Amino acid sequence: MTDTTPWPTEIRLSPDKRTLSVRFEDGRAYALEAEYLRVVSPSAEVQGHAPAQRQTVPGKRAITISKIDPVGNYAVRLHFDDGHHTGLYSWRYLDEIGRDHDRLWQRYLDEIAEKGLSRDPH
Repeated sequence: MTDTTPWPTEIRLSPDKRTLSVRFEDGRAYALEAEYLRVVSPSAEVQGHAPAQRQTVPGKRAITISKIDPVGNYAVRLHFDDGHHTGLYSWRYLDEIGRDHDRLWQRYLDEIAEKGLSRDPH
């Protein structure tokens, strides 16, 4: 990976508010589900302050993105309909979770299963 920060050319929320599409100037494009974005939120609430503190967030299958706020020229703040809005999704982070989607999603599914949790809301 280079030190060049990926630059988005388009960020679009689907009409049902369940998918955030991100396209970068180099042509990479990702359709990121709201549930995925919520469970990999870069917030301290989810990620903790060290890898061992990372939380598994259950019950978010039906979540939607209610609002997107730009943060300077480097990130967006996503507001989810469960009230979560503390994660800043930098361009680099969106690119990383787009590229690593399959691995990160499988890790999440494995954690949910291991902990006896559900993706469905209570």
